[in-house]
Amino acid sequence: MADQPIILTPDQVKRYSRHIIMGDVGSKGQRALMGAKALIIGAGGLGSPSAIYLSLAGVGTVGIVDFDVVELSNLQRQVLHHTADVGRPKVQSAVDNIKAYNPDVNVVVHETRLEADNAMEIISQYDLVINGADNFATRYLVNDACYLLNKPLVDGSILIFDGQATVFLPGEGCYRCLFPSPPPPGMVPNCAEAGVLGALTGLVGSIQATEALKYFLGIGESLSSRLLLIDALSMTFREVRLKRNPDCPLCGDNPTVTELIDYEVFCGIAEPLEAAPVGDDD
Repeated sequence: MADQPIILTPDQVKRYSRHIIMGDVGSKGQRALMGAKALIIGAGGLGSPSAIYLSLAGVGTVGIVDFDVVELSNLQRQVLHHTADVGRPKVQSAVDNIKAYNPDVNVVVHETRLEADNAMEIISQYDLVINGADNFATRYLVNDACYLLNKPLVDGSILIFDGQATVFLPGEGCYRCLFPSPPPPGMVPNCAEAGVLGALTGLVGSIQATEALKYFLGIGESLSSRLLLIDALSMTFREVRLKRNPDCPLCGDNPTVTELIDYEVFCGIAEPLEAAPVGDDD
């Protein structure tokens, strides 16, 4: 049975009126947003504004992957959570606060650590992925899963006063083209070690949400094949052109990565498991 066409209620027409009057959106575009499914990796600094703006825009299904709890130090930048949420699982806080913004949205929670054994099943349920992960193992995992599933990936990262954002569309390069291998463990500090300007997460997360909305609406020029670099101290934006690497082990002409791997081993976080000795049973 075919999906039933989406019909806007009078309240929805009023709620989304500033979209509907836009020539590039209109009623048709708003219905496209309401039928879209976006997955956000991490309900933190980048995931928070992304989730809020996708929900306010009327994206029909917003999935959130997170296994952490809200800490007081999160509230400097993670606008999806409030003081009263400290100690609660982030996914629970996310559901309550997204619903407070827009009860129309179907919020799907995945209260789990995204790993190689569950990433394909989770990501396959969505049309697009926004990556707000704060570690390299998850970034490579999400990239590889999105490529193997032919899903668009909106990627972003922040540290101290610097941010960056790009989009990886199927067939137009991937995160491994940009960073073929992860840095040695400990070389690049995370936000907990080096800090981050809270407002910068809102800027980059909003860019990610904007790219997702443009994709669902089929309008504008994507950040695909472009890396946007932001220096918040000087408030300058630079753009670096990206190209698909024909030697990329994932999306290149002769790929060697054809399935998900152990990303903690790949990033040097964990040691590979030793093979069990061959011999007779005791």
